[in-house]
Amino acid sequence: MAFGSGEFTYEVVEHWWTLPPGWSFGWIPAVAVDSKDLIYVYSRSEHPMVVLDKEGNFVTSWGDDVLKDAHGIYIDGDDNVFCVEREVHCMRKFTSDGELLMTVGIPDEVGAEGKPFNLPTDVAFDSAGMMYLTDGYGNARVHKYTGDGELIKSWGTPGSGPGEFDLPHCVRVDKHDRLLVADRANNRIQFFDTEGEFLHEWTGLHHPDTIYIDDETVYIAELDQRLSIWTLDGEKITEWGGGEPSTRPGEFIKCPHGIWLDSEKSIYVSEVQADARLQKFVRV
Repeated sequence: MAFGSGEFTYEVVEHWWTLPPGWSFGWIPAVAVDSKDLIYVYSRSEHPMVVLDKEGNFVTSWGDDVLKDAHGIYIDGDDNVFCVEREVHCMRKFTSDGELLMTVGIPDEVGAEGKPFNLPTDVAFDSAGMMYLTDGYGNARVHKYTGDGELIKSWGTPGSGPGEFDLPHCVRVDKHDRLLVADRANNRIQFFDTEGEFLHEWTGLHHPDTIYIDDETVYIAELDQRLSIWTLDGEKITEWGGGEPSTRPGEFIKCPHGIWLDSEKSIYVSEVQADARLQKFVRV
């Protein structure tokens, strides 16, 4: 069965990954791909970071002694892996083989109102190396940091107006250094400059969870069983899902939550509220 349309048509690869005997994935909030096309599966399970090759073969795992509550993930151009831990109230930076390099936030300590962090969600970087974290379930904020973890500024308040948030769930930065913030409960994506000035918004989404940007194309995992693909100018290219929960390959049981692409433009989508949901869509 084909998904999408036109140039953006895909087939789902069934049963594409394997784990060591006795291992299992729980909920998989996030997935990312490094420069070697290794797939990092960030899950709420006994093995929170599992690395697969693009054929789905198990490569390694790490983080068992550190990572406790998977949420957002980001991999930079040097293959450093940034893991946002929601209920631990922090973000951790690792090498690709799991060496802990930095922790931003105080683990297990909730920040004061409006301050980092109260159930943070995701992380991204601009072209100057500045780091942005969405914060998230307990705050309605975006925090801007230097690359080495010094807080520069924060913006956002609860609400539905420009620059206000009702669960800022993901942040990504496009090639023009515009921040795209998935304002999930407001069913929109807000655009900001790097100083937090509101630029414009896309509305009418179905609770956007996570964004992936590939040059001029934006891929969005939406909580309401939908994946959509857009131009960077805001034109919807295609979508699939969005109906009732489905166990059929290529459709979604519960909630698409993580999304990333590999070098072949295959899409990886992970889900929460159901165990072991990680699908691969190959472009045809």
